[in-house]
Amino acid sequence: MGFEPSARAQDLIGRVEEFIRTEIDPVEAEIHAATRAAADPWQPQPVFKQLQAKARAQGLWNLFLPPAEPGNEQYGEGLPNLDYAPIAELTGRSFIAPYIFNCNAPDTGNMEVLLRYGNDEQKKQWLQPLLDGTIRSAFCMTEPGVASSDATNMAATAIVEGDEVVLNGRKWWSTGVGNPECELLIFMGLTDPDAHRYSRHTMVLVPRNHPGVKVERLLPAMGRYDEPFGHGEVSFTDVRLPASNILVGPGRAVEIAQGRLGPGRVHHCMRLIGLAEKALELALHRGTGRHAFGKPLVNLGGNRERIADARIAINQSRLLVLQTAYLLDTVGLAGALSEVSQIKVAVPRMAQDVIDMAMQLHGGGGLSDDTPLAAMWTSARALRLADGPDEVHRGVVARIELAGYLAARKEEEVKEEEVRA
Repeated sequence: MGFEPSARAQDLIGRVEEFIRTEIDPVEAEIHAATRAAADPWQPQPVFKQLQAKARAQGLWNLFLPPAEPGNEQYGEGLPNLDYAPIAELTGRSFIAPYIFNCNAPDTGNMEVLLRYGNDEQKKQWLQPLLDGTIRSAFCMTEPGVASSDATNMAATAIVEGDEVVLNGRKWWSTGVGNPECELLIFMGLTDPDAHRYSRHTMVLVPRNHPGVKVERLLPAMGRYDEPFGHGEVSFTDVRLPASNILVGPGRAVEIAQGRLGPGRVHHCMRLIGLAEKALELALHRGTGRHAFGKPLVNLGGNRERIADARIAINQSRLLVLQTAYLLDTVGLAGALSEVSQIKVAVPRMAQDVIDMAMQLHGGGGLSDDTPLAAMWTSARALRLADGPDEVHRGVVARIELAGYLAARKEEEVKEEEVRA
Protein backbone atom coordinates (compact mmCIF):
# COMPACT_ATOMS: atom_id res chain seq x y z
CA MET A 1 0.00 0.00 0.00
CA GLY A 2 1.18 3.51 -0.77
CA PHE A 3 0.44 6.52 1.41
CA GLU A 4 1.62 9.23 -0.99
CA PRO A 5 -0.99 12.01 -1.27
CA SER A 6 -2.51 12.65 -4.67
CA ALA A 7 -1.41 15.68 -6.69
CA ARG A 8 -4.56 17.50 -5.66
CA ALA A 9 -3.95 16.72 -1.99
CA GLN A 10 -0.33 17.84 -2.20
CA ASP A 11 -1.48 21.20 -3.55
CA LEU A 12 -4.04 21.56 -0.76
CA ILE A 13 -1.50 20.53 1.88
CA GLY A 14 0.86 23.28 0.78
CA ARG A 15 -1.88 25.91 0.71
CA VAL A 16 -3.32 24.90 4.10
CA GLU A 17 0.15 24.97 5.66
CA GLU A 18 0.79 28.43 4.22
CA PHE A 19 -2.59 29.75 5.39
CA ILE A 20 -2.01 28.50 8.93
CA ARG A 21 1.49 29.99 8.99
CA THR A 22 0.54 33.42 7.63
CA GLU A 23 -3.07 33.93 8.75
CA ILE A 24 -3.76 31.80 11.85
CA ASP A 25 -0.50 31.43 13.78
CA PRO A 26 0.10 35.20 14.11
CA VAL A 27 -3.32 35.83 15.71
CA GLU A 28 -4.27 32.63 17.53
CA ALA A 29 -2.82 33.58 20.93
CA GLU A 30 -4.53 36.98 20.71
CA ILE A 31 -7.85 35.32 19.89
CA HIS A 32 -7.62 33.04 22.93
CA ALA A 33 -6.67 35.96 25.18
CA ALA A 34 -9.51 38.11 23.84
CA THR A 35 -11.99 35.27 24.35
CA ARG A 36 -10.93 34.78 27.98
CA ALA A 37 -11.13 38.52 28.66
CA ALA A 38 -14.47 39.10 26.91
CA ALA A 39 -17.62 39.96 28.86
CA ASP A 40 -19.32 37.19 26.87
CA PRO A 41 -16.64 34.59 26.07
CA TRP A 42 -19.20 32.44 24.26
CA GLN A 43 -19.54 35.00 21.49
CA PRO A 44 -16.98 34.11 18.77
CA GLN A 45 -14.42 36.80 18.07
CA PRO A 46 -15.12 38.75 14.83
CA VAL A 47 -11.81 37.59 13.39
CA PHE A 48 -13.26 34.07 13.09
CA LYS A 49 -15.61 35.16 10.30
CA GLN A 50 -12.87 37.19 8.64
CA LEU A 51 -10.50 34.23 8.56
CA GLN A 52 -13.26 31.90 7.40
CA ALA A 53 -14.05 34.23 4.50
CA LYS A 54 -10.38 34.26 3.48
CA ALA A 55 -10.12 30.47 3.70
CA ARG A 56 -13.28 29.95 1.68
CA ALA A 57 -12.14 32.42 -0.96
CA GLN A 58 -8.95 30.38 -1.35
CA GLY A 59 -10.85 27.09 -1.72
CA LEU A 60 -9.73 25.83 1.71
CA TRP A 61 -13.23 24.98 2.87
CA ASN A 62 -15.05 21.76 3.82
CA LEU A 63 -11.93 19.76 3.01
CA PHE A 64 -13.19 16.86 5.13
CA LEU A 65 -15.99 16.01 2.68
CA PRO A 66 -15.78 12.45 1.33
CA PRO A 67 -15.70 11.82 -2.43
CA ALA A 68 -19.01 12.57 -4.11
CA GLU A 69 -21.57 9.78 -4.38
CA PRO A 70 -24.47 9.59 -6.85
CA GLY A 71 -26.99 12.24 -5.81
CA ASN A 72 -24.50 14.17 -3.66
CA GLU A 73 -22.26 15.67 -6.35
CA GLN A 74 -23.46 19.19 -5.57
CA TYR A 75 -21.94 19.16 -2.11
CA GLY A 76 -18.30 19.22 -3.18
CA GLU A 77 -15.61 17.18 -4.87
CA GLY A 78 -14.45 15.58 -1.63
CA LEU A 79 -11.23 13.91 -0.56
CA PRO A 80 -10.61 10.28 0.34
CA ASN A 81 -9.53 9.70 3.93
CA LEU A 82 -5.92 9.06 2.88
CA ASP A 83 -5.70 12.46 1.17
CA TYR A 84 -7.44 14.28 4.00
CA ALA A 85 -5.18 12.79 6.69
CA PRO A 86 -2.16 15.12 6.24
CA ILE A 87 -4.46 18.14 5.93
CA ALA A 88 -6.22 17.25 9.18
CA GLU A 89 -2.81 16.77 10.80
CA LEU A 90 -1.89 20.33 9.90
CA THR A 91 -5.13 21.73 11.28
CA GLY A 92 -4.61 19.74 14.50
CA ARG A 93 -1.62 21.92 15.34
CA SER A 94 -4.05 24.77 16.07
CA PHE A 95 -7.17 24.93 18.23
CA ILE A 96 -8.96 27.22 15.80
CA ALA A 97 -7.76 26.05 12.37
CA PRO A 98 -10.42 23.33 12.04
CA TYR A 99 -13.12 25.97 12.59
CA ILE A 100 -11.54 28.38 10.13
CA PHE A 101 -11.61 25.72 7.41
CA ASN A 102 -15.11 24.51 8.48
CA CYS A 103 -13.61 21.11 9.28
CA ASN A 104 -14.37 20.96 13.01
CA ALA A 105 -16.09 18.31 15.09
CA PRO A 106 -18.91 17.70 15.72
CA ASP A 107 -20.08 19.61 12.66
CA THR A 108 -18.04 17.42 10.30
CA GLY A 109 -19.66 14.24 11.61
CA ASN A 110 -23.12 15.81 11.56
CA MET A 111 -22.61 17.03 8.01
CA GLU A 112 -21.53 13.57 6.93
CA VAL A 113 -24.64 12.11 8.58
CA LEU A 114 -26.87 14.51 6.67
CA LEU A 115 -24.93 13.93 3.47
CA ARG A 116 -25.22 10.14 3.70
CA TYR A 117 -28.58 9.70 5.42
CA GLY A 118 -30.55 12.94 5.08
CA ASN A 119 -33.37 13.38 2.58
CA ASP A 120 -33.52 16.33 0.19
CA GLU A 121 -35.53 18.53 2.55
CA GLN A 122 -33.26 17.79 5.52
CA LYS A 123 -30.20 18.58 3.43
CA LYS A 124 -31.71 21.87 2.26
CA GLN A 125 -32.71 22.94 5.77
CA TRP A 126 -29.63 21.83 7.70
CA LEU A 127 -26.78 20.52 5.56
CA GLN A 128 -26.39 23.51 3.29
CA PRO A 129 -26.19 26.08 6.14
CA LEU A 130 -23.62 23.87 7.90
CA LEU A 131 -21.58 23.61 4.73
CA ASP A 132 -21.82 27.39 4.37
CA GLY A 133 -20.65 27.86 7.98
CA THR A 134 -23.65 30.02 8.85
CA ILE A 135 -24.81 27.69 11.66
CA ARG A 136 -23.23 25.21 14.05
CA SER A 137 -24.52 21.91 15.44
CA ALA A 138 -24.21 19.43 18.30
CA PHE A 139 -24.56 15.66 18.67
CA CYS A 140 -26.68 14.53 21.64
CA MET A 141 -25.96 10.89 22.49
CA THR A 142 -24.10 10.54 25.81
CA GLU A 143 -26.25 10.58 28.97
CA PRO A 144 -25.35 11.47 32.59
CA GLY A 145 -27.47 8.74 34.17
CA VAL A 146 -26.18 5.63 32.39
CA ALA A 147 -22.94 4.12 31.12
CA SER A 148 -23.19 5.53 27.61
CA SER A 149 -20.31 3.46 26.25
CA ASP A 150 -23.07 0.83 25.86
CA ALA A 151 -25.74 2.46 23.69
CA THR A 152 -28.32 -0.13 24.77
CA ASN A 153 -28.30 1.52 28.21
CA MET A 154 -29.76 4.70 26.75
CA ALA A 155 -32.66 6.06 28.81
CA ALA A 156 -33.70 9.05 26.69
CA THR A 157 -36.63 8.22 24.43
CA ALA A 158 -37.81 9.06 20.93
CA ILE A 159 -41.37 7.74 20.74
CA VAL A 160 -43.28 7.84 17.46
CA GLU A 161 -46.88 8.99 17.94
CA GLY A 162 -48.71 9.13 14.65
CA ASP A 163 -47.05 11.74 12.45
CA GLU A 164 -44.96 13.07 15.35
CA VAL A 165 -41.94 11.95 17.35
CA VAL A 166 -41.75 12.88 21.05
CA LEU A 167 -38.39 13.25 22.79
CA ASN A 168 -37.70 13.01 26.51
CA GLY A 169 -34.45 12.66 28.40
CA ARG A 170 -31.19 14.32 29.30
CA LYS A 171 -27.92 14.37 27.37
CA TRP A 172 -24.52 15.74 28.27
CA TRP A 173 -21.10 16.43 26.76
CA SER A 174 -23.01 17.74 23.77
CA THR A 175 -20.10 19.61 22.20
CA GLY A 176 -20.94 22.87 20.46
CA VAL A 177 -24.12 23.86 22.32
CA GLY A 178 -22.33 26.74 24.01
CA ASN A 179 -21.86 28.47 20.68
CA PRO A 180 -24.65 31.01 19.99
CA GLU A 181 -24.60 29.91 16.34
CA CYS A 182 -25.58 26.33 17.28
CA GLU A 183 -29.00 25.78 15.71
CA LEU A 184 -29.18 22.00 15.15
CA LEU A 185 -29.03 19.10 17.61
CA ILE A 186 -28.95 15.49 16.47
CA PHE A 187 -30.69 13.49 19.20
CA MET A 188 -30.39 9.72 19.69
CA GLY A 189 -33.12 8.07 21.75
CA LEU A 190 -34.76 4.73 22.55
CA THR A 191 -37.84 3.97 20.42
CA ASP A 192 -38.55 0.25 20.83
CA PRO A 193 -36.92 -1.52 23.82
CA ASP A 194 -38.20 -4.91 22.59
CA ALA A 195 -36.57 -4.72 19.16
CA HIS A 196 -33.19 -6.18 18.29
CA ARG A 197 -30.50 -4.33 20.27
CA TYR A 198 -29.28 -2.63 17.07
CA SER A 199 -32.79 -1.58 16.02
CA ARG A 200 -34.07 0.06 19.20
CA HIS A 201 -32.87 3.62 18.70
CA THR A 202 -33.76 6.53 16.47
CA MET A 203 -31.94 9.71 15.44
CA VAL A 204 -33.93 12.93 15.22
CA LEU A 205 -33.04 16.39 13.91
CA VAL A 206 -33.93 18.93 16.60
CA PRO A 207 -33.92 22.73 16.20
CA ARG A 208 -31.87 24.14 19.08
CA ASN A 209 -34.60 26.62 20.13
CA HIS A 210 -37.55 24.22 19.87
CA PRO A 211 -39.95 24.23 22.87
CA GLY A 212 -38.86 21.71 25.50
CA VAL A 213 -35.14 21.90 24.66
CA LYS A 214 -33.06 23.48 27.41
CA VAL A 215 -29.31 23.77 27.94
CA GLU A 216 -29.16 23.10 31.67
CA ARG A 217 -25.49 23.96 32.09
CA LEU A 218 -22.18 24.16 30.29
CA LEU A 219 -19.58 21.66 31.45
CA PRO A 220 -15.90 22.38 32.07
CA ALA A 221 -13.52 19.69 30.89
CA MET A 222 -10.78 19.60 33.54
CA GLY A 223 -11.44 23.22 34.40
CA ARG A 224 -11.76 24.48 30.80
CA TYR A 225 -15.07 25.47 29.22
CA ASP A 226 -13.68 25.58 25.66
CA GLU A 227 -15.32 28.89 24.84
CA PRO A 228 -16.81 29.83 22.39
CA PHE A 229 -17.84 26.26 21.59
CA GLY A 230 -18.40 24.41 24.83
CA HIS A 231 -19.90 21.15 26.04
CA GLY A 232 -23.38 21.19 27.52
CA GLU A 233 -25.94 19.20 29.45
CA VAL A 234 -29.23 19.41 27.59
CA SER A 235 -32.71 18.37 28.71
CA PHE A 236 -35.51 17.36 26.36
CA THR A 237 -38.99 17.58 27.88
CA ASP A 238 -41.94 16.47 25.73
CA VAL A 239 -40.23 17.80 22.63
CA ARG A 240 -42.73 17.23 19.82
CA LEU A 241 -41.46 17.26 16.27
CA PRO A 242 -42.79 16.13 12.91
CA ALA A 243 -41.86 12.52 12.15
CA SER A 244 -40.16 13.92 9.04
CA ASN A 245 -37.37 15.08 11.40
CA ILE A 246 -36.36 11.44 11.88
CA LEU A 247 -33.21 10.44 10.02
CA VAL A 248 -33.86 7.54 7.61
CA GLY A 249 -36.50 5.96 9.84
CA PRO A 250 -37.23 4.69 13.36
CA GLY A 251 -34.75 2.16 14.69
CA ARG A 252 -31.92 3.14 12.35
CA ALA A 253 -29.76 5.12 14.82
CA VAL A 254 -27.08 2.51 15.46
CA GLU A 255 -26.53 2.07 11.74
CA ILE A 256 -26.20 5.84 11.33
CA ALA A 257 -23.94 6.18 14.38
CA GLN A 258 -21.51 3.62 13.05
CA GLY A 259 -21.42 5.38 9.70
CA ARG A 260 -20.82 8.70 11.48
CA LEU A 261 -18.22 7.58 13.98
CA GLY A 262 -15.92 5.74 11.57
CA PRO A 263 -14.59 8.70 9.58
CA GLY A 264 -15.01 11.04 12.56
CA ARG A 265 -12.80 8.87 14.72
CA VAL A 266 -10.09 8.97 12.09
CA HIS A 267 -10.38 12.77 11.83
CA HIS A 268 -9.75 13.14 15.57
CA CYS A 269 -6.69 10.93 15.37
CA MET A 270 -5.37 12.77 12.33
CA ARG A 271 -5.59 16.05 14.20
CA LEU A 272 -3.96 14.54 17.28
CA ILE A 273 -0.87 13.68 15.23
CA GLY A 274 -0.53 17.39 14.48
CA LEU A 275 -1.13 18.25 18.13
CA ALA A 276 1.67 15.89 19.19
CA GLU A 277 3.99 17.32 16.54
CA LYS A 278 3.34 20.83 17.87
CA ALA A 279 4.05 19.68 21.42
CA LEU A 280 7.32 18.07 20.35
CA GLU A 281 8.37 21.28 18.58
CA LEU A 282 7.66 23.27 21.74
CA ALA A 283 9.68 20.75 23.76
CA LEU A 284 12.64 20.99 21.38
CA HIS A 285 12.57 24.77 21.40
CA ARG A 286 12.43 24.85 25.18
CA GLY A 287 14.96 22.09 25.67
CA THR A 288 17.61 23.67 23.45
CA GLY A 289 17.04 27.24 24.60
CA ARG A 290 16.77 26.84 28.39
CA HIS A 291 19.79 25.91 30.55
CA ALA A 292 20.06 24.38 34.02
CA PHE A 293 23.07 23.09 35.93
CA GLY A 294 25.30 24.46 33.18
CA LYS A 295 23.68 22.46 30.37
CA PRO A 296 20.77 22.76 27.93
CA LEU A 297 17.71 20.95 29.31
CA VAL A 298 17.90 18.41 26.48
CA ASN A 299 21.19 17.16 27.94
CA LEU A 300 19.75 16.55 31.41
CA GLY A 301 17.90 13.66 33.01
CA GLY A 302 17.32 11.41 30.02
CA ASN A 303 15.57 14.12 28.00
CA ARG A 304 17.30 13.10 24.77
CA GLU A 305 15.84 9.60 25.13
CA ARG A 306 12.40 11.06 25.87
CA ILE A 307 12.61 13.18 22.72
CA ALA A 308 13.66 10.16 20.68
CA ASP A 309 10.80 8.10 22.12
CA ALA A 310 8.37 10.91 21.24
CA ARG A 311 9.52 10.98 17.62
CA ILE A 312 9.24 7.21 17.33
CA ALA A 313 5.77 7.18 18.89
CA ILE A 314 4.45 9.97 16.64
CA ASN A 315 5.73 8.27 13.49
CA GLN A 316 4.30 4.91 14.54
CA SER A 317 0.92 6.47 15.23
CA ARG A 318 0.90 8.35 11.94
CA LEU A 319 1.52 5.13 10.00
CA LEU A 320 -1.29 3.36 11.87
CA VAL A 321 -3.67 6.24 11.11
CA LEU A 322 -2.69 6.25 7.43
CA GLN A 323 -3.22 2.49 7.22
CA THR A 324 -6.67 2.93 8.76
CA ALA A 325 -7.50 5.74 6.33
CA TYR A 326 -6.35 3.53 3.44
CA LEU A 327 -8.59 0.68 4.61
CA LEU A 328 -11.59 2.97 5.03
CA ASP A 329 -11.08 4.16 1.46
CA THR A 330 -10.59 0.69 -0.02
CA VAL A 331 -12.70 -1.75 2.00
CA GLY A 332 -14.93 0.51 4.09
CA LEU A 333 -15.65 0.66 7.79
CA ALA A 334 -16.59 -3.02 8.01
CA GLY A 335 -13.10 -3.97 6.90
CA ALA A 336 -11.37 -1.48 9.19
CA LEU A 337 -13.17 -2.00 12.50
CA SER A 338 -10.10 -3.26 14.33
CA GLU A 339 -7.84 -0.55 12.92
CA VAL A 340 -10.29 2.23 13.81
CA SER A 341 -10.38 0.98 17.38
CA GLN A 342 -6.59 0.57 17.43
CA ILE A 343 -5.97 4.23 16.56
CA LYS A 344 -8.56 5.38 19.09
CA VAL A 345 -6.50 3.69 21.81
CA ALA A 346 -3.00 4.36 20.53
CA VAL A 347 -3.12 7.92 19.21
CA PRO A 348 -4.68 9.85 22.12
CA ARG A 349 -2.46 7.96 24.55
CA MET A 350 0.61 8.78 22.46
CA ALA A 351 -0.37 12.44 22.19
CA GLN A 352 -1.01 12.66 25.93
CA ASP A 353 2.45 11.20 26.66
CA VAL A 354 4.26 13.51 24.22
CA ILE A 355 2.44 16.59 25.53
CA ASP A 356 3.17 15.55 29.12
CA MET A 357 6.88 15.31 28.27
CA ALA A 358 6.76 18.80 26.74
CA MET A 359 5.00 20.13 29.83
CA GLN A 360 7.70 18.65 32.04
CA LEU A 361 10.41 20.43 30.05
CA HIS A 362 8.52 23.71 30.51
CA GLY A 363 8.33 23.33 34.28
CA GLY A 364 5.61 25.42 35.94
CA GLY A 365 5.05 27.32 32.71
CA GLY A 366 3.73 24.14 31.13
CA LEU A 367 0.78 24.23 33.52
CA SER A 368 -0.14 27.81 32.67
CA ASP A 369 -1.84 29.44 29.71
CA ASP A 370 1.46 31.03 28.67
CA THR A 371 1.83 28.00 26.38
CA PRO A 372 -0.94 25.91 24.77
CA LEU A 373 0.36 22.73 26.42
CA ALA A 374 -2.15 22.47 29.29
CA ALA A 375 -5.06 22.85 26.89
CA MET A 376 -3.43 20.38 24.51
CA TRP A 377 -3.03 17.80 27.28
CA THR A 378 -6.66 18.23 28.30
CA SER A 379 -7.78 17.75 24.71
CA ALA A 380 -5.77 14.56 24.27
CA ARG A 381 -6.94 13.15 27.59
CA ALA A 382 -10.57 13.94 26.85
CA LEU A 383 -10.45 12.10 23.54
CA ARG A 384 -9.66 8.88 25.38
CA LEU A 385 -13.31 9.10 26.48
CA ALA A 386 -15.03 11.28 23.87
CA ASP A 387 -15.10 8.62 21.14
CA GLY A 388 -15.63 5.77 23.58
CA PRO A 389 -13.40 4.59 26.43
CA ASP A 390 -10.11 2.88 25.66
CA GLU A 391 -11.50 -0.30 27.22
CA VAL A 392 -14.34 -0.53 24.69
CA HIS A 393 -11.99 -0.11 21.73
CA ARG A 394 -9.53 -2.62 23.13
CA GLY A 395 -12.44 -5.03 23.53
CA VAL A 396 -13.26 -4.63 19.83
CA VAL A 397 -9.65 -5.27 18.83
CA ALA A 398 -9.45 -8.36 21.04
CA ARG A 399 -12.78 -9.71 19.79
CA ILE A 400 -11.69 -9.47 16.17
CA GLU A 401 -8.23 -10.83 16.94
CA LEU A 402 -9.64 -13.83 18.80
CA ALA A 403 -12.57 -14.61 16.52
CA GLY A 404 -10.78 -17.07 14.23
CA TYR A 405 -8.98 -18.83 17.07
CA LEU A 406 -12.13 -19.24 19.16
CA ALA A 407 -14.03 -20.59 16.15
CA ALA A 408 -11.24 -23.05 15.40
CA ARG A 409 -11.09 -24.13 19.05
CA LYS A 410 -14.83 -24.72 19.10
CA GLU A 411 -14.58 -26.81 15.94
CA GLU A 412 -11.80 -28.89 17.49
CA GLU A 413 -13.88 -29.48 20.59
CA VAL A 414 -16.84 -30.63 18.49
CA LYS A 415 -14.63 -33.10 16.61
CA GLU A 416 -13.15 -34.40 19.87
CA GLU A 417 -16.64 -34.90 21.24
CA GLU A 418 -17.64 -36.81 18.10
CA VAL A 419 -14.60 -39.08 18.43
CA ARG A 420 -15.41 -39.78 22.07
CA ALA A 421 -19.02 -40.55 21.13
